[in-house]
Amino acid sequence: MRLWAKLLLGTLVVGAAGLFASRDYIKLHMAGWMAGPVAPNRPVAWAQGPATAPAGQRPPNIILIIADDLGINDISLTGSGVAGVKTPNIDAIGRQGVVFANGYAGNATCAPSRAALMTGRYATRFGYEFTPTDPNIPKWFPIEQFRVDHMFARNIAHMDSDSVHKPIFDEEAAANSALPGGKGMPASEITIAEQLKSRGYHTIHLGKWHLGEAKGMRPEQQGFDESLGFMIGGMKFLPEGDADVVNSRQDFDPIDKYLWANLPFAVQFNGGPRFAPDRYMTDYLTEAALAGIRANRNRPFFLYLAYNAPHTPLQALKSDYDALPQIKDHRLRVYAAMIRALDRGVGKVLAELKAQRLDDNSIVIFSSDNGGANYIGLPDINRPYRGWKATFFEGGTKVPFMMRWPGTIAAGSRFAPPVSHFDIYATASAAAGAALPAGRVIDGVDLRPYVAGDKVGMPHQTLFWRSGAYRVVRDGDWKLQSLDLPRQDLLYDLKVDPTEKKDVAAANPAKVTELLAKLKAHDAQQMPPAWASLVKAPIAIDRPLGTPSVSGEAYVYWSN
Repeated sequence: MRLWAKLLLGTLVVGAAGLFASRDYIKLHMAGWMAGPVAPNRPVAWAQGPATAPAGQRPPNIILIIADDLGINDISLTGSGVAGVKTPNIDAIGRQGVVFANGYAGNATCAPSRAALMTGRYATRFGYEFTPTDPNIPKWFPIEQFRVDHMFARNIAHMDSDSVHKPIFDEEAAANSALPGGKGMPASEITIAEQLKSRGYHTIHLGKWHLGEAKGMRPEQQGFDESLGFMIGGMKFLPEGDADVVNSRQDFDPIDKYLWANLPFAVQFNGGPRFAPDRYMTDYLTEAALAGIRANRNRPFFLYLAYNAPHTPLQALKSDYDALPQIKDHRLRVYAAMIRALDRGVGKVLAELKAQRLDDNSIVIFSSDNGGANYIGLPDINRPYRGWKATFFEGGTKVPFMMRWPGTIAAGSRFAPPVSHFDIYATASAAAGAALPAGRVIDGVDLRPYVAGDKVGMPHQTLFWRSGAYRVVRDGDWKLQSLDLPRQDLLYDLKVDPTEKKDVAAANPAKVTELLAKLKAHDAQQMPPAWASLVKAPIAIDRPLGTPSVSGEAYVYWSN
């Protein structure tokens, strides 16, 4: 054999050996590598509205601000604030308007919750039951060669290394699942943006979408005139080595490693190529919101500001971190600093509305897509409620929920009956003068007459949640959790036990039977999941991830 051939063969053997040795590293980083390059920052040219305001009264502007994985205790108006850190700007929305004391997310995880919010319907009505987890794989990539491990699906399971309860991966469902890219909210759904656009609103989406990126599913194809943000579920807030960022890695969480390995620092404008923001992501989205308000000050607009804070990866701006020296725990301090930036952004949006003389004719709504997550390892974010994101305990579904409309909603109002995110759809439609779509069930109701006292009673006698075989119903003050793993029915009387401490199912068998029948009837009206659940992940109810498991502790299995 010639010398050059021997050298080439040796190089290939060494390379193959190295590749085999680092296969886990390659699989962990593969999704990020395949996503392609991120271009340098570039300015965004926003469409400009009329130079002068039209004469007469115009419909109210609607600003919908959604945080990501925010616990109800993270806000000082609905809790104590993170480590006592106040959120005065977010609080101002509730103090100057109404706080929905029993405001619920449409689901306990990001994507199905956002699908309900955008459509005014239970997302299970159109099959959006599980969060899409597949990365955006190029069509040329030989995905079948890598399905034996299903690295992507396996990484959605946050898990305790010492727990006796382990994730259950559905090998058959994974083997038969469709290729990535087609999972999302169907184009046939009529979004809140399409509703408002029909009434002459200019519509803007900023930040997280997480409702699909196939044809017809993207925000600019679902009623938004302009979209600046990211289609996937998460994004870095700054490059992790940036001099202005402070990072907190949760090494006890497998998915945290996956996020650090794969999430870029990037946005897209109207579906164009990805490029880098010019500052910390929360501040970048805030500045984009201010530009959007200025550009549209003379016409009605709908602004959907979907921050990714305080979702992982936990990254704070150094100036915010340095402003909280009283917090000694590093992870808690990073998390609190992220919420400090979130509150600052909300304050700037409110100030810009006032500066543009739009304050009195603007509805501002603030909420979170679901409760705080167990996988950041912080115990108090949902206190006093039990449970976390990805459970239907109150900690997973009860969220900060407030609305402000000066001159229309009385300052300091408090509304106690249960309401849901999907009520935003009907409320915004009514405020804009848009009739609800015909030919489909809209589950949301217009909350304005209830808040004003023109209607009495409960907007919803019954609310439902479902993820696979885990089903929950709240009927009046009764709440039934029907679990498949472990198989049991838990009944709580929220009137006397709002934090779900005492299961009274054994003492109330007739009520359990009644509520199970309601669940069955509701299920009969929903569609089967549009794609399969690939994993069932165990979640301890009374402690966060990263803490020792406890013998006999309460837990649920969450399907996704």
